Amino acid sequence: MSVDSKTLARLYPMDTLADAHLTMLAQHGEVRDYTRDETLFREGDNDGESVFLLSGSVSCRYPDGRERELHADSDRTRYAIGDFQPRRFTGVVSGVGARAVVFDRNFLEKVVTWDQISRSSQFTLPDGTAESARWVFKMLNSQALLRLPAGNIERMFERFELITVLPDRLVIKEGDDGDYFYVIKSGDFQVIKQIDDREQVVATLSEGDSFGEDALTSNEPRNASVKARTAGQLMRLGKSDFSELLKHPVVDWVSAGQASALVTGGAALLDVRMKEEHQQRHLAGSVNAPLFRLREEMAGSNTERPFVVYCETGERSASAAFILNKLGFRVFALRGGLSSVSRQLIMRQQQSGQA
Repeated sequence: MSVDSKTLARLYPMDTLADAHLTMLAQHGEVRDYTRDETLFREGDNDGESVFLLSGSVSCRYPDGRERELHADSDRTRYAIGDFQPRRFTGVVSGVGARAVVFDRNFLEKVVTWDQISRSSQFTLPDGTAESARWVFKMLNSQALLRLPAGNIERMFERFELITVLPDRLVIKEGDDGDYFYVIKSGDFQVIKQIDDREQVVATLSEGDSFGEDALTSNEPRNASVKARTAGQLMRLGKSDFSELLKHPVVDWVSAGQASALVTGGAALLDVRMKEEHQQRHLAGSVNAPLFRLREEMAGSNTERPFVVYCETGERSASAAFILNKLGFRVFALRGGLSSVSRQLIMRQQQSGQA
């Protein structure tokens, strides 16, 4: 069930949004119905959600025993309930039932940021309609950009270059060096790969989808071609701008101690170096998936399980984290790579091939 824009318009910060952006945001809200005594969230949770109460009442129960009631018709519920992370109290439905609309906090922050910068003449969309904003919202909500710091959005749009393409134009060619990252503003595009000595269409992309990042993050040649199926427009970023604005900021860096705690808690340890490097020395318990084959190696893997990725210095880990985030994985990267880890944790492969 979705929420209508008029309902959102009474909530903060949605009451500040342009009508077109409010209409688009309404499509991204998740309406949840709760029964009596059901828990919305618990004290200490780090769920990354903003929860707005639409109807009913909620009891806010603090660790020290204090309680306070929130009712949907009060001014307080114009704002997200207990929006601090981690949560400072447990929210429990205190009436017969309750309804709330929930947004991803990072996405909501990006929408507000986009709304503000788009008010300038440099960023205003052509006709100011929800339809014209659709590609922006899809892009901001993509796995590739969901964790982009809101502070980088304006810089990203400042550096975007708009290009127009005609049907059948080849945008990138398999085997070429990577030079640009692309976001589709309009039109349909096909991803084509050489398989068994012939070209095969392996995916179709449309407005808001992005492509071209693999070669930029791995410093390997393009692994597929992309051709325009219809006329369209693309926004592109050069390689240096992509690395500065998108690749590194979206990485969750962890220390060796934090990585160890994550693995103890169930995270998988992933070595993204080459096979030969892994054989020479590696962290105990790690699995090897070289960066250039990361998509193929991770196909079908459980996206619910977090991963800690590492390499020699951290550079390839940043690239791997970007790729895996886009695929829907929760990823942490070991800061400093193997050089940050104590020797006792590194297994060295002997000439005999035994660890």
